[in-house]
Amino acid sequence: MSIEEQTIIPKVQLVEISEENCDQRLDNFLITRLKGVPKSFIYRIVRKGEVRVNKGRVDVSYKLATGDVVRIPPVRVSEKTEQSFVPTNLRDLLLQGILYEDDAFLILNKPAGFPVHGGSGYASGIIEGLRVLRPEARFLELVHRLDRDTSGCLLIAKKRSALRRLHELFRDDDVRKSYLALLTGQWARKKQVVNAPLQKNVSKGGERMVVISRTGKEAETVFTRLKLFKHATLVSAAPKTGRTHQIRVHAASLGHPIVGDDRYGLDEVNREFKKRGYKRMFLHAEQVNFQHPVTGDMLTVTAPLPQQLNELLKSEEQI
Repeated sequence: MSIEEQTIIPKVQLVEISEENCDQRLDNFLITRLKGVPKSFIYRIVRKGEVRVNKGRVDVSYKLATGDVVRIPPVRVSEKTEQSFVPTNLRDLLLQGILYEDDAFLILNKPAGFPVHGGSGYASGIIEGLRVLRPEARFLELVHRLDRDTSGCLLIAKKRSALRRLHELFRDDDVRKSYLALLTGQWARKKQVVNAPLQKNVSKGGERMVVISRTGKEAETVFTRLKLFKHATLVSAAPKTGRTHQIRVHAASLGHPIVGDDRYGLDEVNREFKKRGYKRMFLHAEQVNFQHPVTGDMLTVTAPLPQQLNELLKSEEQI
């Protein structure tokens, strides 16, 4: 890295936490504050005690409170490092994908194939891409998550107060969500409520899996049939809870897993669809409906189906 690419912050910074940043994790605060500094470096200086809160050592998961004083040591900030981690195609999709935005939050039509945040083998994700595109933004945080291969409505908070309120709405199940999913085979039912508790598990290969288990957390999904095709069924899936991989596992429990799901799906069916050029999971967060965290008005936002999914439906033989 050349000197021209670096901004050197030579002095210790003492930052007092305002109400806008309270309840934020220390690592997320530092990542936003020290744009261009690798996450690994941030975690290291916290672990070594170079970052302190109220003169004491804390963990990266520490939740900041109003009035806390954070000590940040001298660091070298590369303004170009973060840019290099965000693929050009992702940045283009983010620019085109804003469905709704105001001063409190925005709703993005998340593209499939990208994680919502970096980690687990991915240098960056949706939130990192947005921060690169909007370097002037003081606050951008994920309100919830979608799987890497799922597209559709994703909420991003622009204020700490909005994030807290939106978290409350999600926690109290006051956000109505509906997904479009293409299930393998012909599903005979017109509507079915799947109420099956889910437990996070790990397979023998180390891959994260979720299974139906009596000891798991409550999970409920309403499936409604929309169209029957020769080899598949288009459904609307409305999760009443927000468990990891919920719709995918519940669909598989019906005997009709989601087309393209390489974790819970049918290998032979997925192979047939791949031969036709279809390579992603057909799960799309089509719509969200909730009370605006500031105005209190009800808000409904719909994400159009991606072109590849539309083309797949047009190529299917409808019954």
